[in-house]
Amino acid sequence: MAGVEEQPPEDSPAVRVIAMPADTNPYGDIFGGWLMSLMDSAAGSVAARHSHGRAVTIAVEGMTFLRPVVVGDEVSVFAKLVSVGRTSMKIAVEAWRRTRLDDRSYRVTKATFTFVAIGEDRQPRSVPPFTPSAD
Repeated sequence: MAGVEEQPPEDSPAVRVIAMPADTNPYGDIFGGWLMSLMDSAAGSVAARHSHGRAVTIAVEGMTFLRPVVVGDEVSVFAKLVSVGRTSMKIAVEAWRRTRLDDRSYRVTKATFTFVAIGEDRQPRSVPPFTPSAD
């Protein structure tokens, strides 16, 4: 919606980093794969905490890059568990950028990551039920 300023989630980010020159593609732009890996790490942290162990990414849905990230931007990634199956977990992830010269934040992308909990035998294992937080 035009004229509506978005605000990042009020929760603490799961990951916060500064985009550096080493994170760019051959054209000098921040590499989309770098941003996706940050989001996967943030979602993986939530999945591991909820499942009390190892969890692996099996799908990413709905990722669209809305704005660029440039060298020097602070990137904050927010991740929240939204549903749980018998062995799987869906985690909503948003990435936001803030320039070093400004306090305003802008959503860069969002996606839903699906993880499956696995045991030491690398086979799926059950996860605890979903208990929504009191927001």
